[in-house]
Amino acid sequence: MRHRIAGRIGVHAGISAVGVGAAFLAISILISSPVAADGLQKAKTEGQNHAGPRVSAELTGSLAARDGQRLHLVTDLGNIIIRTQNSGKIDYKVHLEADATQKDAKQLLKNFIVTTNPTAEGVYFRGQSLGRHASGRLWVTVEVNVPRNFNLDVSTGGGNIEAEDIIGTATLGTSGGNIVMANVGGAARLSTDGGHITVKNVAGALAASTGGGHITTGTIAGNAILHTDGGHIRVASVEGVAHVSTGGGNVSVEHSGSQLVAETNGGQIEVGETAGLVQAKTGGGGIRVVRVSGPTNLETSGGSIYLTEVDSAVKASTGAGAITAWFVTPGKMPGQCELQSGEGDIVVYIPRQLPVTIDAQVQSGDEHHVIFDPAFPVKISREAAANGDEWIRTEGVLNGGGEVIRLRTVAGNIHVMVSDANKQVQLYKQQMEQLQQKLQLQLRMLQQQSQQMIENSP
Repeated sequence: MRHRIAGRIGVHAGISAVGVGAAFLAISILISSPVAADGLQKAKTEGQNHAGPRVSAELTGSLAARDGQRLHLVTDLGNIIIRTQNSGKIDYKVHLEADATQKDAKQLLKNFIVTTNPTAEGVYFRGQSLGRHASGRLWVTVEVNVPRNFNLDVSTGGGNIEAEDIIGTATLGTSGGNIVMANVGGAARLSTDGGHITVKNVAGALAASTGGGHITTGTIAGNAILHTDGGHIRVASVEGVAHVSTGGGNVSVEHSGSQLVAETNGGQIEVGETAGLVQAKTGGGGIRVVRVSGPTNLETSGGSIYLTEVDSAVKASTGAGAITAWFVTPGKMPGQCELQSGEGDIVVYIPRQLPVTIDAQVQSGDEHHVIFDPAFPVKISREAAANGDEWIRTEGVLNGGGEVIRLRTVAGNIHVMVSDANKQVQLYKQQMEQLQQKLQLQLRMLQQQSQQMIENSP
């Protein structure tokens, strides 16, 4: 079924009577050369520059649908809003606007058509602009109501996508806008060439990628692959295997229930509770892990590393920053722990009841020192380094010795202290609260940005 616009064109000024949803700005696209909005600042500019008289039109329609089916929606351009309802049908409304001062404004509206067809798996929806002889700007907003128990396969050539709670799966893609997805009852795949991605809870696996925006998620029940070329990544919880990477932003994961790989070329990495292997690498930022409960490998070129509640084997290295680690008892470290810094200090806190052996070394012994708590019997030795400097090696044993913790720094000091269990619990709670508050603050900032986009919409 194909719809063309006819006989419903009017001129108006100001904001359209058809809104663009809770978190979206209707973007302007030049039909002869489509341009996607790629960020908040550009969105603001677009909204400010396109106030004035408009011609507008609407296309509407309805199709029968059943629970468990799929909406396959493709449009050349425009914002997409998916709403859910408890009914056996799909309703849609397409709102079009053009600059009334352009000579081809009305023709632009007529050139945009909608085609809908029932398919074996659900409904196919196609929005496209035919006839390239008209020039000017066209704003498109596609609003579709689908049954709540439905699957989504939605894409736009340039615009924002917003979707309410869906019981099925969701595949959403845009060439340049933001994606805001509510709860997903199955797996989700979200991609944009340059906007932000926000999704609440996902009951299956999640794959999300953006060319430069931020990625923010709630709880992910399955595996997760999240990537941005430059924005921040914030995850409340992921139960499956997770690989999160960014070209330069920060990474925050409040809870990891399985293996976690986190990478950034220059930002900070913060992880709350972990239950599996953790690998974290940054080109220059700091790394903080609140609870280390699985084998952990951390690496930063120049930032500091802060670890709370370490009860598993951990390897951590930094080129220039400090390393602080709080170990807990009973420890379940099947292998050695190694903490290494090129120029920073290393400070470790050991529970008084933990059987452990500390092997600590500093280079340039005349300038830097190893300091042990008096509870440790120690043995000090000196070794010549290949460059002519001297290594000072101090071995300390607590409770008869146990798993070995190796500490190495070239141009820093090493401090080994005995910690109090109550202080350890207090510190853990404090660190988790700080991380949770930070994630909540970042989410509020994204919501404020979305509201600003609405206020600046044409």
